[in-house]
Amino acid sequence: MYRIRLEEFEGPLDLLLFFIRRDELDIYDIPIATIADEFLEYVRLMERIDLDGVGDFIYMAALLIHIKARMLLPQPEVDEDGEPVDPRRELVERLLEYVRYKEAAQHLEACRERRAQHFVRGNAGRPGDEAAPEPEVDSSLFELMSALRRVLAEAPEEEPVHAVRRIEYTVEEQIDAVLDVLAKVERISFRQLVARRTKSYVIATFLAVLELARLRRVALVVHARIDDFELERVDTPDAVDLTPEAG
Repeated sequence: MYRIRLEEFEGPLDLLLFFIRRDELDIYDIPIATIADEFLEYVRLMERIDLDGVGDFIYMAALLIHIKARMLLPQPEVDEDGEPVDPRRELVERLLEYVRYKEAAQHLEACRERRAQHFVRGNAGRPGDEAAPEPEVDSSLFELMSALRRVLAEAPEEEPVHAVRRIEYTVEEQIDAVLDVLAKVERISFRQLVARRTKSYVIATFLAVLELARLRRVALVVHARIDDFELERVDTPDAVDLTPEAG
C-alpha cells in the first residue's frame, strides 16, 4: 500500500472546523450526533487511502462518540453547584483555542511573506536559501475528500471481466497516467478523469493526484459545491522532475 504524507494539510480539529463552516453551525451548539457520524465516514475513507496521521482522527472520533453517549444519558450531568454540564464544553474550548492559534499562525505567515519581499545584504540573501515551494492546492484536504466520497459512491466495486482476477493499480502507474492525460489537455476534472472506473482505480488515482500536487506538477481547484475538483497542468521551474534520469 502506498502511504502518502502531506504535512501541509490539516488535523482532526480542522476537520471539525470544516464541518462547522461548511454547514454554518454554531460552534457553541454543535450537533454532536450528526458530526460524529460524518467524522467517522471521513476516518474510514482516510484508512482506506492510508493517509499518515489517521490515528489522531481515530482518537477524535472516539472522543466524539464518548460525548455523543454522554448527551444521550437520561439524566444530565451536573457540576458541584448542581448546574447542568454540557459534555461539549471541553471540545468547544479546544476548538476556540485552536482557532486563535491558527489566526496567530496566519498573521505570522503574512509577516514572513512581507519580510520576504525585502532585499537584504550579505549571506542572508544567498541563492538556495528560499523555503521549499508549497503545493499548488487551492483547497483543503477535506474538500478534496468530499469530492472523492462522491466519486467513490458512483464507482463500481470491480472491473466487468469474465475471469476472476484482482486488478491492482499502483500510485506510480497512476502518476504516469495522470501526466499523460495532462499532456493532452491543460485542465480536467477529477470526476472526468476517473469516470466509470472502479473504486481501487479511483483511490490510486486520488493518491497520485495528491503526490503530483505536492511535487507542484498539478494545481488543484475545488468547485463551489465541493463535489468535484479540477486538475490543472503546471509548467513552472518549481515543478519536480519525475523522470528516471532525474533520480
